[in-house]
Amino acid sequence: MKPPNERGNWLIVQDQNLIVVREGESFRLPTGERPAKLDGMLGEPLWLGTLGATECWVAALPRDAAVPEEFQGETLVPMQGTRLPDDLLSLGGMAMQALWWESTSGFCPRCGDGTERLPGEWGKRCPRCRYEHYPHLHPAVIVVVRDGDRVLLARKAMWAPNRYALVAGFVDNGESLEGAVAREVKEEVGVEVKDITYVGSQNWPFPSQLMVGFVATYAGGEIRVDPEELEDARWFPCASLPGLPSRHSISRFLIDNFGR
Repeated sequence: MKPPNERGNWLIVQDQNLIVVREGESFRLPTGERPAKLDGMLGEPLWLGTLGATECWVAALPRDAAVPEEFQGETLVPMQGTRLPDDLLSLGGMAMQALWWESTSGFCPRCGDGTERLPGEWGKRCPRCRYEHYPHLHPAVIVVVRDGDRVLLARKAMWAPNRYALVAGFVDNGESLEGAVAREVKEEVGVEVKDITYVGSQNWPFPSQLMVGFVATYAGGEIRVDPEELEDARWFPCASLPGLPSRHSISRFLIDNFGR
Protein backbone atom coordinates (compact mmCIF):
# COMPACT_ATOMS: atom_id res chain seq x y z
CA MET A 1 0.00 0.00 0.00
CA LYS A 2 1.38 3.42 -0.97
CA PRO A 3 2.11 5.68 2.04
CA PRO A 4 0.35 9.06 2.13
CA ASN A 5 3.48 11.26 2.28
CA GLU A 6 6.37 11.37 -0.20
CA ARG A 7 9.08 11.23 2.42
CA GLY A 8 12.01 8.84 2.92
CA ASN A 9 14.92 7.64 0.76
CA TRP A 10 14.98 8.97 -2.82
CA LEU A 11 16.26 6.76 -5.62
CA ILE A 12 16.59 9.27 -8.44
CA VAL A 13 17.78 7.84 -11.75
CA GLN A 14 19.15 9.92 -14.62
CA ASP A 15 19.77 7.71 -17.64
CA GLN A 16 21.96 4.99 -16.06
CA ASN A 17 23.18 7.11 -13.14
CA LEU A 18 21.96 7.20 -9.55
CA ILE A 19 21.78 10.68 -8.03
CA VAL A 20 23.52 10.59 -4.66
CA VAL A 21 25.01 12.80 -1.96
CA ARG A 22 28.73 12.42 -1.41
CA GLU A 23 30.05 12.42 2.15
CA GLY A 24 33.83 12.14 2.17
CA GLU A 25 34.65 8.91 0.33
CA SER A 26 31.17 7.45 0.70
CA PHE A 27 27.77 8.03 -0.89
CA ARG A 28 24.25 8.15 0.46
CA LEU A 29 20.76 8.62 -0.96
CA PRO A 30 18.93 11.94 -0.67
CA THR A 31 16.50 11.62 2.23
CA GLY A 32 13.46 13.41 3.64
CA GLU A 33 10.91 15.14 1.45
CA ARG A 34 11.22 15.36 -2.33
CA PRO A 35 14.55 17.18 -2.95
CA ALA A 36 13.56 20.83 -3.38
CA LYS A 37 16.28 21.64 -5.91
CA LEU A 38 15.09 18.81 -8.15
CA ASP A 39 11.39 19.52 -7.74
CA GLY A 40 9.77 20.39 -11.02
CA MET A 41 12.33 18.30 -12.94
CA LEU A 42 11.45 14.86 -11.60
CA GLY A 43 8.94 12.49 -13.12
CA GLU A 44 6.04 11.19 -11.06
CA PRO A 45 7.47 9.38 -8.00
CA LEU A 46 6.86 5.67 -7.57
CA TRP A 47 6.77 4.02 -4.17
CA LEU A 48 9.27 1.16 -4.19
CA GLY A 49 8.69 -0.14 -0.66
CA THR A 50 10.56 0.18 2.63
CA LEU A 51 14.20 -0.23 3.63
CA GLY A 52 14.11 -1.06 7.31
CA ALA A 53 11.44 1.34 8.50
CA THR A 54 12.12 3.99 5.84
CA GLU A 55 9.99 4.46 2.75
CA CYS A 56 11.80 4.39 -0.60
CA TRP A 57 10.72 6.50 -3.56
CA VAL A 58 11.83 6.23 -7.18
CA ALA A 59 11.81 9.07 -9.68
CA ALA A 60 13.37 9.75 -13.08
CA LEU A 61 15.44 12.85 -13.81
CA PRO A 62 15.58 13.79 -17.51
CA ARG A 63 18.88 13.08 -19.25
CA ASP A 64 19.48 16.73 -20.12
CA ALA A 65 18.61 18.12 -16.66
CA ALA A 66 21.42 19.86 -14.78
CA VAL A 67 22.27 18.17 -11.48
CA PRO A 68 22.53 20.68 -8.58
CA GLU A 69 26.01 20.88 -7.09
CA GLU A 70 25.06 19.24 -3.77
CA PHE A 71 24.23 16.06 -5.70
CA GLN A 72 26.15 13.99 -8.19
CA GLY A 73 25.39 11.19 -10.61
CA GLU A 74 27.23 7.89 -10.17
CA THR A 75 26.97 5.19 -12.82
CA LEU A 76 24.96 2.06 -12.05
CA VAL A 77 26.83 0.11 -14.75
CA PRO A 78 29.49 -2.16 -13.21
CA MET A 79 31.45 -2.26 -16.47
CA GLN A 80 31.87 1.52 -16.31
CA GLY A 81 33.83 1.36 -13.06
CA THR A 82 31.06 2.38 -10.67
CA ARG A 83 32.11 3.69 -7.28
CA LEU A 84 28.80 2.87 -5.63
CA PRO A 85 28.75 0.26 -2.85
CA ASP A 86 26.85 -2.97 -3.39
CA ASP A 87 23.77 -1.91 -1.39
CA LEU A 88 23.25 1.25 -3.46
CA LEU A 89 23.93 -0.66 -6.68
CA SER A 90 21.23 -3.15 -5.74
CA LEU A 91 18.70 -0.45 -4.82
CA GLY A 92 19.57 1.57 -7.91
CA GLY A 93 19.05 -1.51 -10.06
CA MET A 94 15.60 -2.03 -8.56
CA ALA A 95 14.81 1.63 -9.23
CA MET A 96 15.89 1.36 -12.87
CA GLN A 97 13.72 -1.70 -13.42
CA ALA A 98 10.72 -0.08 -11.73
CA LEU A 99 11.02 2.97 -14.00
CA TRP A 100 11.50 0.79 -17.09
CA TRP A 101 8.41 -1.24 -16.24
CA GLU A 102 6.36 1.89 -15.61
CA SER A 103 7.44 3.42 -18.93
CA THR A 104 6.71 0.28 -21.00
CA SER A 105 3.51 -1.06 -19.42
CA GLY A 106 1.06 1.74 -20.04
CA PHE A 107 -0.80 -0.12 -22.78
CA CYS A 108 -2.24 -3.61 -22.92
CA PRO A 109 -0.06 -5.98 -25.00
CA ARG A 110 -3.21 -7.89 -26.03
CA CYS A 111 -5.66 -5.19 -27.18
CA GLY A 112 -3.71 -1.91 -26.95
CA ASP A 113 -5.98 -0.17 -24.45
CA GLY A 114 -4.53 1.80 -21.53
CA THR A 115 -3.68 -0.20 -18.39
CA GLU A 116 -4.23 0.47 -14.70
CA ARG A 117 -2.15 -0.68 -11.76
CA LEU A 118 -3.31 -3.64 -9.68
CA PRO A 119 -3.76 -2.54 -6.04
CA GLY A 120 -0.77 -3.30 -3.82
CA GLU A 121 1.51 -4.76 -6.53
CA TRP A 122 3.48 -3.93 -9.68
CA GLY A 123 1.13 -5.73 -12.06
CA LYS A 124 -1.08 -3.90 -14.57
CA ARG A 125 -4.59 -4.78 -15.75
CA CYS A 126 -6.39 -3.78 -18.89
CA PRO A 127 -9.88 -2.49 -17.98
CA ARG A 128 -11.13 -3.44 -21.44
CA CYS A 129 -10.06 -7.08 -21.93
CA ARG A 130 -9.00 -7.75 -18.28
CA TYR A 131 -5.59 -9.06 -19.33
CA GLU A 132 -3.04 -8.81 -16.50
CA HIS A 133 0.72 -8.58 -16.94
CA TYR A 134 3.66 -8.13 -14.61
CA PRO A 135 7.25 -6.87 -14.76
CA HIS A 136 9.22 -8.84 -17.29
CA LEU A 137 12.57 -10.46 -16.49
CA HIS A 138 14.74 -11.75 -19.30
CA PRO A 139 17.00 -14.62 -18.15
CA ALA A 140 20.49 -14.86 -19.59
CA VAL A 141 23.23 -17.39 -18.85
CA ILE A 142 26.93 -16.72 -18.32
CA VAL A 143 29.54 -19.45 -17.95
CA VAL A 144 33.13 -20.17 -16.95
CA VAL A 145 34.43 -22.88 -19.28
CA ARG A 146 37.41 -24.69 -17.72
CA ASP A 147 39.88 -27.09 -19.27
CA GLY A 148 42.39 -28.08 -16.63
CA ASP A 149 44.47 -25.00 -15.81
CA ARG A 150 43.09 -22.84 -18.60
CA VAL A 151 39.85 -20.88 -19.01
CA LEU A 152 37.92 -19.79 -22.12
CA LEU A 153 37.33 -16.02 -22.45
CA ALA A 154 35.88 -13.91 -25.24
CA ARG A 155 35.65 -10.25 -26.23
CA LYS A 156 33.40 -7.96 -28.25
CA ALA A 157 34.82 -5.44 -30.70
CA MET A 158 33.45 -2.41 -28.83
CA TRP A 159 35.19 -3.29 -25.55
CA ALA A 160 38.35 -1.63 -24.26
CA PRO A 161 41.60 -3.16 -25.58
CA ASN A 162 42.63 -6.42 -23.91
CA ARG A 163 39.35 -6.72 -22.01
CA TYR A 164 37.87 -10.21 -22.03
CA ALA A 165 34.88 -11.78 -20.28
CA LEU A 166 32.82 -14.95 -20.19
CA VAL A 167 30.52 -16.37 -22.85
CA ALA A 168 26.94 -15.28 -22.19
CA GLY A 169 23.57 -15.10 -23.91
CA PHE A 170 19.80 -15.08 -23.53
CA VAL A 171 17.70 -18.15 -22.80
CA ASP A 172 15.42 -19.14 -25.68
CA ASN A 173 11.73 -20.03 -25.34
CA GLY A 174 11.25 -23.60 -24.10
CA GLU A 175 14.92 -23.96 -23.19
CA SER A 176 16.44 -25.00 -19.87
CA LEU A 177 19.19 -22.88 -18.35
CA GLU A 178 21.71 -25.69 -18.83
CA GLY A 179 20.58 -26.12 -22.42
CA ALA A 180 21.11 -22.41 -23.01
CA VAL A 181 24.68 -22.68 -21.67
CA ALA A 182 25.55 -25.52 -24.04
CA ARG A 183 23.92 -23.80 -27.03
CA GLU A 184 25.46 -20.36 -26.41
CA VAL A 185 28.97 -21.77 -26.02
CA LYS A 186 28.58 -23.84 -29.19
CA GLU A 187 27.10 -20.95 -31.20
CA GLU A 188 29.52 -18.26 -30.08
CA VAL A 189 32.84 -20.09 -29.81
CA GLY A 190 32.27 -23.49 -31.42
CA VAL A 191 33.17 -25.83 -28.55
CA GLU A 192 31.23 -28.42 -26.56
CA VAL A 193 30.86 -28.38 -22.76
CA LYS A 194 29.80 -30.86 -20.08
CA ASP A 195 29.27 -30.95 -16.29
CA ILE A 196 27.27 -27.70 -16.42
CA THR A 197 26.79 -26.57 -12.81
CA TYR A 198 24.81 -23.62 -11.44
CA VAL A 199 26.77 -21.15 -9.29
CA GLY A 200 24.70 -18.01 -8.67
CA SER A 201 22.79 -15.11 -10.21
CA GLN A 202 22.76 -11.33 -10.46
CA ASN A 203 20.12 -8.78 -11.30
CA TRP A 204 21.22 -6.83 -14.39
CA PRO A 205 18.83 -3.91 -14.90
CA PHE A 206 19.89 -2.85 -18.42
CA PRO A 207 16.98 -2.89 -18.76
CA SER A 208 15.62 -6.13 -17.23
CA GLN A 209 18.00 -9.08 -17.36
CA LEU A 210 18.62 -11.75 -14.76
CA MET A 211 22.13 -13.15 -15.21
CA VAL A 212 22.42 -16.82 -14.19
CA GLY A 213 25.99 -18.02 -13.67
CA PHE A 214 27.44 -21.47 -14.35
CA VAL A 215 30.73 -23.32 -14.46
CA ALA A 216 31.30 -26.00 -17.12
CA THR A 217 34.03 -28.31 -18.35
CA TYR A 218 35.41 -28.30 -21.89
CA ALA A 219 34.25 -31.42 -23.74
CA GLY A 220 35.78 -30.99 -27.19
CA GLY A 221 35.97 -28.97 -30.40
CA GLU A 222 38.06 -26.12 -31.78
CA ILE A 223 37.36 -22.43 -31.15
CA ARG A 224 35.41 -20.88 -34.04
CA VAL A 225 34.18 -17.38 -33.23
CA ASP A 226 30.80 -16.14 -34.43
CA PRO A 227 31.88 -12.78 -35.96
CA GLU A 228 28.41 -11.28 -35.47
CA GLU A 229 28.75 -11.79 -31.71
CA LEU A 230 32.47 -11.66 -30.89
CA GLU A 231 35.78 -10.27 -32.07
CA ASP A 232 37.94 -12.92 -30.40
CA ALA A 233 37.89 -15.92 -28.07
CA ARG A 234 40.82 -17.89 -26.73
CA TRP A 235 42.12 -20.04 -23.91
CA PHE A 236 44.04 -18.26 -21.17
CA PRO A 237 46.16 -19.82 -18.42
CA CYS A 238 44.31 -19.46 -15.12
CA ALA A 239 47.45 -17.87 -13.64
CA SER A 240 47.71 -15.24 -16.40
CA LEU A 241 44.36 -13.68 -17.25
CA PRO A 242 43.86 -10.50 -19.33
CA GLY A 243 41.91 -7.36 -18.42
CA LEU A 244 38.76 -8.48 -16.60
CA PRO A 245 35.29 -7.07 -15.88
CA SER A 246 34.46 -4.95 -12.83
CA ARG A 247 34.42 -6.62 -9.42
CA HIS A 248 30.71 -5.78 -9.15
CA SER A 249 29.77 -8.06 -12.05
CA ILE A 250 28.82 -11.73 -11.91
CA SER A 251 31.34 -12.29 -14.70
CA ARG A 252 34.16 -11.20 -12.39
CA PHE A 253 32.76 -13.20 -9.48
CA LEU A 254 32.72 -16.36 -11.58
CA ILE A 255 36.24 -15.78 -12.89
CA ASP A 256 37.66 -15.03 -9.44
CA ASN A 257 36.05 -18.08 -7.85
CA PHE A 258 36.13 -20.67 -10.63
CA GLY A 259 38.52 -19.39 -13.30
CA ARG A 260 41.75 -18.95 -11.37
